[in-house]
Amino acid sequence: MTDLPDLPITQALKLYSPRTVRELLERHGLRPTKSLGQNFLIDGNILRLIAEAGGADRGVNVLEVGPGLGVLTRELAERGATVTALEKDERLKGVLAETLADLGVNLVWGDALDYDYASVPAGTRVIANLPYYISTALLTRFMKSGNIVSATVLVQREVAERLGSQPGQDGYGYLSALVSLHGQAKLLRDVPRGAFFPAPDVTSSVVRLDFTGEQPLPGLVLLLEQALHHRRKTLRNNLRMAGFDQEQLDAALAGAGLPDAVRAEDVPLAAMRELYRLLGDVKK
Repeated sequence: MTDLPDLPITQALKLYSPRTVRELLERHGLRPTKSLGQNFLIDGNILRLIAEAGGADRGVNVLEVGPGLGVLTRELAERGATVTALEKDERLKGVLAETLADLGVNLVWGDALDYDYASVPAGTRVIANLPYYISTALLTRFMKSGNIVSATVLVQREVAERLGSQPGQDGYGYLSALVSLHGQAKLLRDVPRGAFFPAPDVTSSVVRLDFTGEQPLPGLVLLLEQALHHRRKTLRNNLRMAGFDQEQLDAALAGAGLPDAVRAEDVPLAAMRELYRLLGDVKK
């Protein structure tokens, strides 16, 4: 191993450099775990972009999911943010104790899918390189929390496109509709595979979602989920398969001005709201 000054490795070298990442992994006997989506960010420009775009600043409550080696975490904390980081892999305890020493980061160990996001302080901002295999599930939880005002995250390019898609576009689906119900999404930039160690198999994107805090009616959310469950099928067939009464469904479609053959992914959200109003509480 390369000789270093008598300082913690995180002070002797840039934490996001490939050299430092390899040193950390080697010294702590670690290997990135593919099943946990561990692809560590090693590009300082992208790191700073995410922190800046996410609004990390003094006194801002920031929630990070999957801190990994603490590369992004350290950047967020050094900007003065009050950081809570959720990590599932307890093998990382030693390395995070080193990389986050004296920064006051609140580390929570456990599965991010089990975390109570409604418990975070109001105004919390999520800033994270999300584990790609659970990114959609996590984004859904962020939206529904009521206390998270934005999420600036690294996700697969395909997911980023879906987040910002509108009715009639190729990527539009249930996740797109859910984002529109809660706020809006903006794709900030693509990130090449070489910005990570190890390099992932897919292109990534930085996307920022801003949430209004308003919670849509559960019945409307259910209707959208049922309507968009099967792509390329008509809205009428999807809802009929979900258990809606056919006669009432046909009347509601006509009342909303929607043809029988329309596909759910082509229907504007306003028309879906009107359809929900006409259908009332009829559901699966």
